[in-house]
Amino acid sequence: MDKIKLDILGLSSSQSQSGSFALVLGEENGNRRLPIIIGMFEAQAIAIEIEKVVPNRPMTHDLFKSFAGAFNYSVEEILISDLKEGVFFSKIVCSDGIRQVEIDARPSDAIAIGIRFDVPIYTYETILSEAGIVLNEFNDEEEGDDDEEDEGEGDEVESSYVKKETVTTASEDSIKNYSTDQLKSMLDDAIQKEDYEKAARIRDELNNRN
Repeated sequence: MDKIKLDILGLSSSQSQSGSFALVLGEENGNRRLPIIIGMFEAQAIAIEIEKVVPNRPMTHDLFKSFAGAFNYSVEEILISDLKEGVFFSKIVCSDGIRQVEIDARPSDAIAIGIRFDVPIYTYETILSEAGIVLNEFNDEEEGDDDEEDEGEGDEVESSYVKKETVTTASEDSIKNYSTDQLKSMLDDAIQKEDYEKAARIRDELNNRN
């Protein structure tokens, strides 16, 4: 099964789920986004490593790297391997140079470890097709009307790894009260505003109805 490489685009704090973040992954050389809801600790662990901030004491994921190095193991890649009932599963692919081992992990932990080893993140086309959000090319159409606003919004995800989510108008419970056509329209609006956490919740609700 062919694998698709993903890049980390950003972390958005969630106002619908206190203490949660939306980790936004982007398809390399593509326009699909894969938002994954993760906890505050894992979001912090990812952001700290991306920004190359050295904590006073090793964090759990730093300990994993030190432990693996002590036994001559290295991480080769991170694979988001499955999606079941809205829950993502992943594997940490390790090797000691002789044999390869796959370790089951939550995507948040796997990615926090993977960036410490500077290894690529992959997923399968089936997962990206089911859970990915297509980023419409609306910027190209609107550049002539509002260049400055588009530029600011586009830079926010790319340049800032932790950003505040825009206020959402629909909670997780109220989303269930909308029709499928209304949800599709809301999904397009959320994508246009780069509100990936809200888009992920709408996507999950639409998937549950299929």
